[in-house]
Amino acid sequence: MKRLTVAFAIYGFLGAWLLLTGVACPLRAQSNPPVQSKAPEYAGSESCKTCHEQVYKSWENGPHWKQTLKEGGIAKHGCEDCHGAGAAHVADPADTSTLFLFGKASAKDINARCETCHASGTQHLKAINSLHRQADVSCISCHSSHHAEGREFLLARPQPQLCVTCHQAQKAQFEMPFHHRVNEGLINCTDCHNPHGTVKPHQVRTSAQQDAICFKCHADKQGPFVFEHDPVKTEGCQSCHVPHGGPNPHMLRLSTVNLLCLQCHTNSTFSAAPSAPSFHNQTTQFQACTLCHTNIHGSNFDPFFFK
Repeated sequence: MKRLTVAFAIYGFLGAWLLLTGVACPLRAQSNPPVQSKAPEYAGSESCKTCHEQVYKSWENGPHWKQTLKEGGIAKHGCEDCHGAGAAHVADPADTSTLFLFGKASAKDINARCETCHASGTQHLKAINSLHRQADVSCISCHSSHHAEGREFLLARPQPQLCVTCHQAQKAQFEMPFHHRVNEGLINCTDCHNPHGTVKPHQVRTSAQQDAICFKCHADKQGPFVFEHDPVKTEGCQSCHVPHGGPNPHMLRLSTVNLLCLQCHTNSTFSAAPSAPSFHNQTTQFQACTLCHTNIHGSNFDPFFFK
């Protein structure tokens, strides 16, 4: 009886081992063949035109059309290069599983979609620093491929109306008595800022010489001068001026020139600038330092900027 019990125990152990290893079940021992994923099928842009005629027409007249393969560009599938393969959607309009839906996608996914082509553009090289990207602003917040109000850059609205939609403080500054003539159409926001990102604060551009973008227009203030005014080179134009607009002439930060100069030219120890001489009468009304120090941005002739 004891031997029979031992035999049953051995056979039971072997049976369990065979089941676990699959030897006793050839069907279980076979590995499942890999599932072949079906490549998305493209329907062609002409199929899109059947339902989306107005959208197709705006695309046909826009710059993206020039990038299609038949126009010598890189886009092989037209509409579907941006919106995804559409054969399944053509067969069943309710099926959007293979489409990229810009209206439902996140800002991160939309930006990645656009940068498939635009990442190497000269305006997008610093996109990783973009404050707009960090604020979850997507490309289609400013651009409209199909309903742009102007052909340039496919902007959803013209400048500056587009920019001041969000930048309300700057909108008020451009209404000040002394301002850069953006509202008048003389310059645009993007003349000074790169909305896609720069290495400078506030997405400010730099000139070809990597100087402040201000010198692009105010070239006479750039120098180099024999006698430099230190703030121009160290702190930049904004040490004395506001960039968008203000209540003071020349867009100065303070209403009185003397007070602006005395912020640095003081007897205090924090400033390395020389203090104002004792014979300078600061109580005389309307007196301004620049009446004598005329070339305040820099001079080639006088260390005190008299000429």
